[in-house]
Amino acid sequence: MLRRLSAPTAAATLLLLSASGCVKEISSDERLDRETQNLSAKEMPGAAELEKLTCEDSTEALIKARNVNRPETDRLVDYIELYSSLRKRTATFEDAMNRNPDLSYREGTQHLVNAKDNCIQQTADVRVEFETYMRELVGVPTVQEIKGGNTVTIARLDFNTLRQAIETLEPDDKDTLLNQVNAAEKRVAPSTPAGDESAPASGGGRKRGR
Repeated sequence: MLRRLSAPTAAATLLLLSASGCVKEISSDERLDRETQNLSAKEMPGAAELEKLTCEDSTEALIKARNVNRPETDRLVDYIELYSSLRKRTATFEDAMNRNPDLSYREGTQHLVNAKDNCIQQTADVRVEFETYMRELVGVPTVQEIKGGNTVTIARLDFNTLRQAIETLEPDDKDTLLNQVNAAEKRVAPSTPAGDESAPASGGGRKRGR
């Protein structure tokens, strides 16, 4: 005689039979993780753009910017360009590694981590030097020169370049520094074009002034 199964028992049996025939599906994240594990370091997303990126080539540009025998406007332009370039390269490293954290931890990517760290350090070091020079120029932005027996105030460098340097660095006291530059510009003799640095500020009858 067949025994009729109760409703709860039948439901449990059906559920068990159904479960035994199911194939577990992996999530998209798990699938991506498995696929990523099979990639070499150079094939990982973002790695290709970082392989050719370096900040070790900044020495020559830095030496050029430090050259005290060059016009101060030119030196400041070099600092602006070098710092902006280093900052951009550092951001590229950080963005790529934020998009793909495996670039920081996978075997074979340590050289990318080292390159990123070098860019961060280079950017920080150049910023300190660049900002020190910028503040020196803001502090003494004009020189005095003897013309026709009279002492006139002339620009030590191009004021627009000095403003650009301040904007590039974006220090906390940016507005104060810009106001100082604007005030200095008003003291310059109208007949003297800013940025005329044909002679060093320390010679040729010139003396620095505020």
